[in-house]
Amino acid sequence: MAWNRWQSIKKHMVEWMELPGDVLMDLPRIVAVGNLQVSVENHRGIVEYTGDRVRISTGSGQVIITGSDLLLRNILPDEICVEGNVRSIEYQL
Repeated sequence: MAWNRWQSIKKHMVEWMELPGDVLMDLPRIVAVGNLQVSVENHRGIVEYTGDRVRISTGSGQVIITGSDLLLRNILPDEICVEGNVRSIEYQL
């Protein structure tokens, strides 16, 4: 219960200070360029990687990218870039 209260406090601070939510709330920033490229910032690592599916851990869940010919283009401490024929991007808590 204390965790939910802390998240609520952080959410109000973000709104009050007019900050992007990913800065204070440990949320991922996901940017898609058409169906060719997906960048995920503020990640916690790769959980699964195949040519058809990439699962990326974040502070609040997982980002699941499905498609074909998926390739990890960049793996940096703060960003992962996936390229290929992207069919879907799913977010799971």
